[in-house]
Amino acid sequence: MSKIKPTSTHDENKRLLEAECPEIYASNLINGQWTVAICCYLGAGKMRFAALKKKLPAITDRMLTLELRKMEEKGLISRTIFAEVPVRVEYELTPIGHELTPVIQQLEIWGKKHKALFDKQ
Repeated sequence: MSKIKPTSTHDENKRLLEAECPEIYASNLINGQWTVAICCYLGAGKMRFAALKKKLPAITDRMLTLELRKMEEKGLISRTIFAEVPVRVEYELTPIGHELTPVIQQLEIWGKKHKALFDKQ
């Protein structure tokens, strides 16, 4: 997937909307299916890459690496590297990342209600 040019009208509109609406800013931080899923699993505690990969079998190694980097840049997770052989790396939610837990739980509740409406049809 190609990146949006920082000089594009689309990017400018996105930044203006984020500046005016904190809800849009927040939703853009956790957009995408993998970010929320990773937050769900890391909410239980620290995990290594391989453990996350087992929880998310449909994600490729590359995509998981990219998502973890993106989440680290956004301040949602922290990455700890242990100077061991082989090198051990653990990921965990930052304090601000942990504050997403009740939000994600509310999304789960809402999602179940919404899905039940369409399952009845």
